[in-house]
Amino acid sequence: MKITNLLLGAALCCSLTSCFKDEPLNAECDIEQAYVHADVPTDIFFAASDTLVNVLSDVTEVTFRVKPDADLSAMAPVFRVTEGATVSPANGSVHDFSDGRAVTYTVTSQDGAWKREYNVSFKTYNPISKYDFEHYKLVPGQNGGEFYQWTDLNPDGSEAGNWATGNGGFNLSMSTAAPDEYPSATTEGHTGQGVKLVTRDTGPLGNLPGMYMPIAAGNLFLGYFDVSKALTETMQATNFGLPFDRRPLRLTGWYKYHPGEKFIDKYKNEYPKRTDIGDIYAVLYRNHDDQGNAFVLHGDDVKTSRYIVAMAQVPEIKTTDDWTYFEVDFEYTADIDPETLASQGYSLAVVCTSSIEGATFSGAIGSTLYVDEIEVIWDQTNE
Repeated sequence: MKITNLLLGAALCCSLTSCFKDEPLNAECDIEQAYVHADVPTDIFFAASDTLVNVLSDVTEVTFRVKPDADLSAMAPVFRVTEGATVSPANGSVHDFSDGRAVTYTVTSQDGAWKREYNVSFKTYNPISKYDFEHYKLVPGQNGGEFYQWTDLNPDGSEAGNWATGNGGFNLSMSTAAPDEYPSATTEGHTGQGVKLVTRDTGPLGNLPGMYMPIAAGNLFLGYFDVSKALTETMQATNFGLPFDRRPLRLTGWYKYHPGEKFIDKYKNEYPKRTDIGDIYAVLYRNHDDQGNAFVLHGDDVKTSRYIVAMAQVPEIKTTDDWTYFEVDFEYTADIDPETLASQGYSLAVVCTSSIEGATFSGAIGSTLYVDEIEVIWDQTNE
């Protein structure tokens, strides 16, 4: 019996050794985090937390937010990459990022078969107040296909990369859809181009038993969308807000709206007496918590966080075929701290959606909200 057990044990060890030897090398080639060391971070950055950038899986532009007068002539970004991957130029090497210069880094997978390029830059964030949606492009989805993405332009003509949608999450289930069939698509606007937001059926994946994601509301917001959390941490996938150093007074713009026919909840229960509602609003909030940690608002607290200091919301989105003008004041619930404002310690989120309860996958398929020429009017007293 003992000899038999020894033989079996030896055979098992050989089998495990064989498995370890045959394990393939990692094929991933992603930057997951970027970091810059500075002896006095606030000489370059608005806050110490700005020295670290978490890089989303579908992003290849890595931008550090710095002060206007920062010396960027000798910066040495350090990258955390996927296991076994290598970086060229070398991780931590010194480069001149002055005058908006970007450096392209190539990440090569451990198995050497895959490469991915990242453009790294250091920029001063200039708040933008007028959003006309004339600048957009098609971007590839993780599951193939492509969809629309919007950006405003900075004063130097570069892309601000400020608008996000949930199109990346929709792509996980409906990658064969045409760009105009996604929840957020371009369309003729009040002037020039606008944005068409439609509540869509999420198809086979969203309707799987236990998923409870039968719809995807069309949405558009200042911030970024983390597609890696779209299926598992849906409320955390939407990251609302970008740094802002002005005191907003009013939110204005144009819209058209039509609700879909059948209102359903995430379990696909129908509510014949309910009519879907669109939503357009903006929030200003402190972007560091009481311990000084940077954060953003998500789908579960974008209207309820205790760090919100002001909100402007269109009180009623009417059903209309005509472009309808709106103008709403920001209502303040807390005082603005001038020093915090000057150091971009507040963030602004502007949010538009075709279904007001879309974050919880409730709404009516076919609800359609058109938006264009949105503007945040700010206080110019101290400019």
